[in-house]
Amino acid sequence: KGKCPEDGWDESTIELFLHELAIMDSNNFLGNCGVGEREGRVVSGLVARRHYRLIHGIGRSGDISAVQPKAAGSSLLNKLTNSVVLDVIKLAGVRTVTSCFVVPMATGMSLTLCFLTLRHKRPKAKYIIWPRIDQKSCFKSMITAGFEPVVIENVLEVDELRTDLEAVEAKIKALGAENILCVHSTTSCFAPRVPDRLEELAVICANYDIPHIVNNAYGVQSSKCMHLIQQGARVGRIDAFVQSLDKNFMVPVGGAIIAGFNESFIQEISKMYPGRASASPSLDVLITLLSLGASGYKKLLKERKEMFLYLSSELKKLADNHNERLLDTPHNPISLAMSLKNLDETNDAAVTQLGSMLFTRQVSGARVVPCGSVQTVNNYTFKGFMSHANDYPCAYLNAASAIGIKKQDVDVFLKRLDKCLKTFRKEAKQEKSINEISDSNAATEQLED
Repeated sequence: KGKCPEDGWDESTIELFLHELAIMDSNNFLGNCGVGEREGRVVSGLVARRHYRLIHGIGRSGDISAVQPKAAGSSLLNKLTNSVVLDVIKLAGVRTVTSCFVVPMATGMSLTLCFLTLRHKRPKAKYIIWPRIDQKSCFKSMITAGFEPVVIENVLEVDELRTDLEAVEAKIKALGAENILCVHSTTSCFAPRVPDRLEELAVICANYDIPHIVNNAYGVQSSKCMHLIQQGARVGRIDAFVQSLDKNFMVPVGGAIIAGFNESFIQEISKMYPGRASASPSLDVLITLLSLGASGYKKLLKERKEMFLYLSSELKKLADNHNERLLDTPHNPISLAMSLKNLDETNDAAVTQLGSMLFTRQVSGARVVPCGSVQTVNNYTFKGFMSHANDYPCAYLNAASAIGIKKQDVDVFLKRLDKCLKTFRKEAKQEKSINEISDSNAATEQLED
């Protein structure tokens, strides 16, 4: 049926299935005689076993989705993977999606492929409207495709950084709709930035007849992000949305899914990919989804939500204990931010030092964001880089509840963070005492003089 099985398969069944596919490829035929330059020859048995002898990759030189006659098994693997992934995207909340394909590139390059496909539809366009998110790959995806990003600064609402819809529309009018390739919006992001106002942006794109590409990097795991995409497509225009395989399905880095609501446009994107492609990302995600089954993946999504609530409540308690606060970002369903205002006021270098301390204590994924850092990316200078705004009111620390996180991860993180913050408080007290003694001694000397 081309759907994700409800219950996961055991490993031996999956391996049997993959071996059945592999023996359909010509390089595994008994008596095969290959006289071309690409005949699926692999010199290392270890490499052959690592890929289950599926050596031909996917697609043909002119189309990544095309069937390769001498690689029937690999072609079937590709078709099945795309079909199963489409089923899971629907299961995760985008019910009206019509087409998708796995591409062996991470999210940034996959976005570039989308922009290059739009170039043929809008040859006059040179600008991409981009509500600011301080993440390099999505910014560089526009530069690499040869377009000029038009950065729309976010607006601060309480603690949240949200889409400035008026600025988006004003910029469209100023530049002219025909000169704009697309609006490039974002769902999943680091707090205090929250997902873009996708429904409103989709309506603006429909009104001005401008394409809309959504960076949904790790949004498949969030019902809220997927709901925004579904609603955006219902009330306005979303041409494609791109998501990472590793972040959403816990497979090695190297693949993404490009999906959309117009099958012909998604096929156009797949045909834009030059040459054949590695089958590894498709193989990894198919094995994973067959192993989990639909019920297993839904269970992981449910557990992630529960861990988000747990992380949020426990991080708030810790913040209160250290005279900090958990920033109020109710529209961000994955990432949280805790202020580091007292730390920042104590010592300019303390915020970045906290990040180093956490890293050396084997805490990965937590980000510390100081105030006022400046960074240049491809000749564009961003003030307050990493905070998604020129002047965010305070320094802060990020932590996320992503798919696969366990209660133990949260508990160990909070314990180590608490210990690091206590170290800073102890040092600050000692420094204050030394300063007070020095001031007292200086005052005594003045009186004696």
